[in-house]
Amino acid sequence: MNLSTNERNGVTDAGEVGRIKALVRTLAFNAKVRLHLRDGSTVLGIVAVPPTVQTFRDAQGNEGIDGTVKLEDPQQPGWDGLVWLNDIESVEHLDSVTMDANKA
Repeated sequence: MNLSTNERNGVTDAGEVGRIKALVRTLAFNAKVRLHLRDGSTVLGIVAVPPTVQTFRDAQGNEGIDGTVKLEDPQQPGWDGLVWLNDIESVEHLDSVTMDANKA
């Protein structure tokens, strides 16, 4: 299951860029999360690959950012989902794993 789309322009608004950066800090490796998406759907899983941010250019040459996070679900072997950060409305943490907890 792939929740991403191929046509991405990224976000250019300073507030949205800040929101994307905050999501990156929130989605730690092995964190169990429920992602509430902007379209009203939810995705439940374990962060298998922490977010990576990408730079995009739109048709007018404006640069924007977006990124993805990969989730897996141990209850559904073989399932994984790639979610675009800009599609996430909010993150609900279902355990105590945070970025600070992962630092050695």
